[in-house]
Amino acid sequence: MKIGIIGLGLIGGSLALDWRSLGHTILGMSRRAETCERAIALGVVDRASPDLALMAEAAVVVLCTPLGAMEATVEALLPHLQPDAILTDVGSVKQPIVGAIAPRWPHFVGGHPMAGTAESGLEAAQRHLFVDRPYVLTPIDSTQPADLETVAELVRSLQARLYQCPPAAHDRAVALISHLPVMVSAGLIATCFAEPDAEVLQLAQCLASSGFADTSRVGGGNPELGVMMAQYNQTALLHGLHQYRDRLDQMIHHVETQNWPALEALLQQTQQARPQFLR
Repeated sequence: MKIGIIGLGLIGGSLALDWRSLGHTILGMSRRAETCERAIALGVVDRASPDLALMAEAAVVVLCTPLGAMEATVEALLPHLQPDAILTDVGSVKQPIVGAIAPRWPHFVGGHPMAGTAESGLEAAQRHLFVDRPYVLTPIDSTQPADLETVAELVRSLQARLYQCPPAAHDRAVALISHLPVMVSAGLIATCFAEPDAEVLQLAQCLASSGFADTSRVGGGNPELGVMMAQYNQTALLHGLHQYRDRLDQMIHHVETQNWPALEALLQQTQQARPQFLR
């Protein structure tokens, strides 16, 4: 199968590496000619071009651009697609993307591979990035079953854990376990950095170890991605932020009133709940 990848960064490049190793022909597109040349040289793709016309050969095209660029990319892409070409995406928010693209292309299947690293760009692409990681497809009433199955089979070939759910349910769930942690983690870093005592701040920076590294990792990521999460998933993220603020207020109250049994009970609940979110 010929698969088009639009956007040759970490996710697009990693998808290309895995599918190409399985025998598919990979057609890559990047706005930068240097990136296209590098992708060919690294064996990430078979062919690549800054020209979307290359996608006319593809049976499946995967949008791996930032959320903010997807609509404009689709606008430019549609004239080049085969009439029965399947279009899918990797965006971390689904309602606005599915709502914008599905009415314009009958063969669209929303998707979100939930894998990544702290690195970005083509050079960060790696094989087996999606093994045993969740990959969500978000079909709607107009999604054609054959298109859904084609994309699902490609996802299974990555050895990812395939899930299907409505776009709205995806966005609410991802707000809690992906977008909210970015904001919470960023708030932790900002709180520490705002310490007014320079000596204490310097000491904290020297003493920071694995606990701080774990809890601050996602807050130290790409600011553009964080803003897009908030912009495109505003309602669900705000709901999560308000819920989180309520729990923080509860903890503050326990500490202020020295209600140590209540605080311990809360921490016991979180200790028991955490494994349910991890494999």
